[in-house]
Amino acid sequence: MEYKWTEWIKKLQAIAQNGLAYSDNAYDLERYKQLQQIIADILQHHTNHDVNTINDYLAREEGYLTPKVDVRGVVLHDNKILLVKERSDGKWTLPGGWADVCYSPGENVVREIYEESGYETRPVKVLAIYDRDKQSHVPPFPYHVYKIFFRGVMT
Repeated sequence: MEYKWTEWIKKLQAIAQNGLAYSDNAYDLERYKQLQQIIADILQHHTNHDVNTINDYLAREEGYLTPKVDVRGVVLHDNKILLVKERSDGKWTLPGGWADVCYSPGENVVREIYEESGYETRPVKVLAIYDRDKQSHVPPFPYHVYKIFFRGVMT
């Protein structure tokens, strides 16, 4: 379940970041920076991160704010599904991760499956694309994420 404040933070961050990317007016730029400081204060209040870490994160994001893409591979082999353990929590999950630039989503999922499992695969079909925020994932992310699930086969 996403908390309403996380949705507000994402929308405010998009306004601030897009304004910083496209405004030429010095007064507007200062206001967008002030808005980012308010965002950092809210994030610090609702999370266990210090304000410097949050400010560093916000400063690294530049340009027009768009959703990030996470790719996942659904590989069935001998009536078994390929799962990997997450490093962060030790739970089982589909192999995958953030899509890298200059690679297609299919190339990204092949790379992620290989890096996480050692298996060589090829994508054969997009199974689903969904908005992470609409699926009640926790913890909430400070950015918007689309997840793409591919059906893969062993090569």
